[in-house]
Amino acid sequence: MAPVGLVGLGLLGSAVAGRLRAAGHEVVGHDVVTERNHALEAIGGRAVTSAAAVAEVADPVCVVLPSLAAVEEIVLGARGLAAGARGPTVVQMSTISPALTERLARECATRGVAFLDCPISGTSGMVARGDGIIFVGGDRAVYERWRPLLETILPRAVHVGRAGQAMVLKLVANLLVALNSAAAAEALAMVERAGLDVPLALDLLTSSAASSRMLEVRGPLIVKRDFPPQMKLDLFMKDLHLIQEAAGAVGAAVPLTDVAERLYAAAQAAGHGGEDLAVVVTALARR
Repeated sequence: MAPVGLVGLGLLGSAVAGRLRAAGHEVVGHDVVTERNHALEAIGGRAVTSAAAVAEVADPVCVVLPSLAAVEEIVLGARGLAAGARGPTVVQMSTISPALTERLARECATRGVAFLDCPISGTSGMVARGDGIIFVGGDRAVYERWRPLLETILPRAVHVGRAGQAMVLKLVANLLVALNSAAAAEALAMVERAGLDVPLALDLLTSSAASSRMLEVRGPLIVKRDFPPQMKLDLFMKDLHLIQEAAGAVGAAVPLTDVAERLYAAAQAAGHGGEDLAVVVTALARR
């Protein structure tokens, strides 16, 4: 078997790498941040000097990058993954727009390169524990070929339709993440203002009909007012813009998302962009 490639070794990419290594796969990766390459080597992976070097030896190559421009360049650029006549299968896991996803799939097909739209729903911490799901869009035969590999990353990797449709579902999932995280922050801020025992209230709420995954994951961060990033607010603001764009494209009304986005933007403007999105509670406190 060829090594599995990874381009992008940030919070989520490193969690994917860890899952692959734990399953016994050889992993070859690259990131523009030197320390992340060293972290890959520390778990037994091999770091190389460029995405092109990953593509030379690996199949498939998973792309986990923070911006649309970076994904487009890595996949379609002059030295991108689809540049060769027989490039590796591209497994695109970054959160990007459905429109760009569809274009990447078309361009890869034109160049004879297989492509899967594979966004992950789950924080980096969740993925490291094997918790979360991979939505998959693209040719079903390509999906079936790589399904066993995807299921070593997360136990559920579900085909939902053509390329682009998995990305729509990921944005819908992130819409719920945004709303549920903001709701958890609002609820716990009210608990605190009422003078209740906040850790006890969180424990009771997560056992009640009011529980949600985001209350479980981000509730402890909100209680402690400590926000180590599982999803950096700066990156999540990009996702919120993509959600708005995708909603507009299909004519869906998202009034609750409009309100939540303003709260997250206020926290970002106050200098919290590098922290976890649970830091939205600070925007509520200021109000």
